[in-house]
Amino acid sequence: MNLFLQNIAVLRDLLDLSLTILIVTRLSRLLKGVLALRILAVLSALVAGHLLARFFSLHTVRLLIDLFLASSVVMLAVVFQTDIRKAFATLTRSRTEKDVEMSDVIDELVFAVAGLAQKRIGALIVIERAIQVDSYLAVGTDIDAKVTSELISSIFLPYSPIHDGAVIIQHGKLTKAGCFLPLTQNLEVSKSLGTRHRAAMGLSELVDAVVVVVSEETGTASIVVGGKKTDVVDMPSLGKTLRRLVEPRWLK
Repeated sequence: MNLFLQNIAVLRDLLDLSLTILIVTRLSRLLKGVLALRILAVLSALVAGHLLARFFSLHTVRLLIDLFLASSVVMLAVVFQTDIRKAFATLTRSRTEKDVEMSDVIDELVFAVAGLAQKRIGALIVIERAIQVDSYLAVGTDIDAKVTSELISSIFLPYSPIHDGAVIIQHGKLTKAGCFLPLTQNLEVSKSLGTRHRAAMGLSELVDAVVVVVSEETGTASIVVGGKKTDVVDMPSLGKTLRRLVEPRWLK
């Protein structure tokens, strides 16, 4: 009888250890490309595993699962930090400021982009929407001026000290220039894209801004929203797209 109980204890320990190794292996694979649904599936599996381990007295497995569950809050905060930032930024955005008529701003932008593209002068223009971009900007010079095609064009002239950075348009005014933006971390982005396009993608992955890029290599313009780049066919289509993306957010 004692030998039988000892064999049962050994088998239970082996099962405990095997399940522990299996859980560690599966979790490491799942968390490599973690998505919201996959995380929920992992957490559900952990809860179920905790209950089973408790029922079968698998102490090592239960201890391991409890450790994962205890750290799940931190894990979720890290994984979804971008979404959390977006939510807080949206909540804290001031609604009391009087915004400039965006139709006029877009007309000036289109005129400036057309001239810059024709001369093959690179440009990076950020239009803030619901989520503030300030916390994602580096360096930069405060300007706080009316948006005009002449001002935008002069900023991006090669001899301008702030031509390498981005200009920021907030509430219909050009508030900053020469700003450095976070580069995209997306490994699937083509290596042929330059720093301006990578910066546009990087910022638009973090906030809901609309970013207009002019390539000095090709003299073409593109719009970047949500990390996705769309080439501009012609200037009228640029104006139409900007109105569709920006003006609904600014209606009084």
